[in-house]
Formats: sequence, structure tokens, C-alpha cells
Amino acid sequence: MKKGFLLLIMGLSAFMVKAQKHEDIKNKLLLNMYKQAKEDLDKAMTNAKFTAKAEAYMLKTTIYAGLATQDGTKNTPAGDQLAAEAEAAFKKYREMDPEMSLVSDPIYQNGPINLYSGYYSAGYNDYSAKDWKAAYEKFKKAVELSDILINKKVLTAALDTNVLILAGVTAESSDNKEEAVKHYQRLADNNIKGEGFESVYRFLVSYYFSKKDYTAFEKYKALGKQLYPESEYFDYDKVDFAVGLVESFDGKLKALDEVLATDPNNYKANQIAGEIIYDTLNSRSENPVLPANAEELEKRMVTAFNKAAAAKPESEVAYLFLGDHFINKAVKVNDAREAHAEDTKKRTKPGTMASKEDVAKREALDKQYGETLEQAREPYEKACAIFAARPDIDSRTKQQYKKAASYLADIFAFKKVQSKGKPADLAKYTAEEKKWADRYDSIK
Repeated sequence: MKKGFLLLIMGLSAFMVKAQKHEDIKNKLLLNMYKQAKEDLDKAMTNAKFTAKAEAYMLKTTIYAGLATQDGTKNTPAGDQLAAEAEAAFKKYREMDPEMSLVSDPIYQNGPINLYSGYYSAGYNDYSAKDWKAAYEKFKKAVELSDILINKKVLTAALDTNVLILAGVTAESSDNKEEAVKHYQRLADNNIKGEGFESVYRFLVSYYFSKKDYTAFEKYKALGKQLYPESEYFDYDKVDFAVGLVESFDGKLKALDEVLATDPNNYKANQIAGEIIYDTLNSRSENPVLPANAEELEKRMVTAFNKAAAAKPESEVAYLFLGDHFINKAVKVNDAREAHAEDTKKRTKPGTMASKEDVAKREALDKQYGETLEQAREPYEKACAIFAARPDIDSRTKQQYKKAASYLADIFAFKKVQSKGKPADLAKYTAEEKKWADRYDSIK
């Protein structure tokens, strides 16, 4: 009985000594005696019974983090080493005490606070030096610590917006977009606004468009517009982003194809696809060279413009582009017709007939010219029908109307010439030519 009692007394004594050791070191912290507390702690940490309690690692966190942030030590190799050891100790503490019950203690809370402050300060120095990667690594740790302090109600803010925006910016600047999204999304999902935060919503809109997540794209675009109603950025739709985020012709078409894959009748996507191809096939650069797949592109352009016209039947724009394209193409064919006629004239003696080869080529060019003009006819007729149905049109639109009517008169004039020997066709095309010439004159 006495032996058992003696063992109990010895166990209680060891427990009391161990507990007293924790309190002694903690009291030194209370008096800001960090160096003395470190000396005592380092000795105590060699004792397995002392380190068996989570509190030992919270003590180390508080002492080492406090020393790391003192003047003369912070932002030095020695200070960095102390901060690293404090961080490792805090990680060990959290493993041993998942509830982190000591974080709310008035003395111990200084440990994670000083760790947070140290990483925030060091991160900001790297940020100022544009060392984005190093800055992000520090801000990432500061975010984790601020979340713990907020969760344990040591910090009263609902969200540490300053460290989140800096973590997002440095992650983005170090080309780590996935990490940037995590921080920016927390800000956006809490409707954080104000100077400097519009870029958060812009980034998320652009990011989710690039990922083809159109639901998230629309969500953050709408949220950005709500918080920044004066910003034009959030008025852009997915078609604007498809075209704006890439530079090359092929890249723009590919991006538009991705939009059209989910929304095949999208007016804007079809119209812009048509216009991009039109600009390539009707280049205004000096001595332009048509792409090797010009024929394929033309078919695609026609399809795109026709879909745009179907999606917006009150608009004449798609029809005008189609008419202009085929008129431009007809002009090139006509240039070839005139060049052939001039060449034939030079090579044919006066009073003699042109060779069969020259006649055949002339007829082939005439046929090609007529077919190309015919492709312009229907679009121009449809555009003119839209113009005619409007009760009032402005001066610029009148010019487009006159142009279309003039080309239609020219088209039927050529058809009239080609219909010699066919009285019915001659009468029909003569009437059509007059109709459009009269329409041209009537547009004032």
C-alpha cells in the first residue's frame, strides 16, 4: 500500500514539475523575456515528457516567432531561421491539438500573430521588389495563418482582404493562375469591392472564359457589373472575349468555333466570324495573297453570314458583307476579262477572227464573271428589301442602300447583255435593270 502511494506521489510530482516548467516559461513570455524563455525552452525540449504535450510546441511557436520579428532580427538570415522553426513548431502543435485550443490564449495567440505578421511583412518586401514567386510563397502562409486567427476569433474581421488580394496578385504575376483563382474567388464570393478590387472580377471572368466554364464566366461578369456598373469590361460578352483574348486569325476563328459549338445560332459569333474571314479574303494590304484554303474559308464565311442574318432578320449588315465580297471577287474576274481582251486584240491581226482558244477563254471568263455577280445579287436584294421596309433611314444607311441598288442595276445590265437571242430573258433583265436604276434615283 505504501509503495503504491509512493509511486502515485512520484507521478503527481513529475506532472507538477512538468506543468510548472510550462508555466515558468509562459511567465517569462508575459514579461517579454523572450531570450530567457528561449533558453529555458530549448533545455526543456530535450525532455520527452515535456514535448509529449502540445503546449510545448505552442510555447516554441510563440517564443521563436516573437524573436523572429524583433528589431535587429527580422529580415535577417537568423530571423528567417527562427520563423521557419516557429512555423514547424506550429504545424506540430496543430497535429497534436487539432482543435487549436491554445490559440485563443492571450499569451499564446501572439505566436501565430507574429508568424502572420512576419510572413506578411516579408511577402510585401518581395512584392515591392517584384519577386513574385517568393512573395506568393510568403503570402500563401500568411493567408493560412489569418484564416486560423479569424476562425479562433483572435482577429475580428470576417475576411483578411489585404492578404488575399496580395496573395492573388503575386500568384497571378508568378504565372500561377490556379492559385490566384483560389484567393480571388474568396474575395469575389464575398462581394468585396472598392479601389483595386475590380481586377479580381476581371481576372475571374477572363480565367473562366479561357477554361470554357461559361456558367462561372457569366456569374462573375454579372457580379462585376453589379459592383462596378460604370465599367465597360463587364458589358463584353463571350464573343468579345473569344476574339479579344487571341491575336492570330486562326486563333480567333478557333475561339469563335468554341462559342458556336454550344450556341450555334449566336448572332454576334457568326457575324464576327464572317467579318474576320471577309477581312482576310478582301485584304486591303498591298499585293495581298489569298490563303491556300480561300475556297473553304469563303464557304464558311457565307454560312456564318447567313446564320447571322437568320438570327437577326431585321439587320442588313450580313447581306451587305456578302454582296460586297462577291462584287470584289467579280471585279477581279472582270480585270482578268479586260486583260484577256487587250491581249487578244494585240495578238489578232485586224480583220481576222480571234482564235478558238481565245474565244473559249473569253467565254469562260464571261461565265465566271456572271456567276460571281449572281452570288452578289441575292444578298443585295435582301438588304434592299430590309431598307425599303423601314419608315425612315439615316444618311449613312441611304448610302448603303444606293450602293446596293446601283450594283443590282449593274448585275442585271450584264445579264441583259448576255441574254441576246433570248427575248423573254432580255425583257425580264431589261425591266430589272430599270427597276434598280429607278430605285437608285429615288433614294434621296
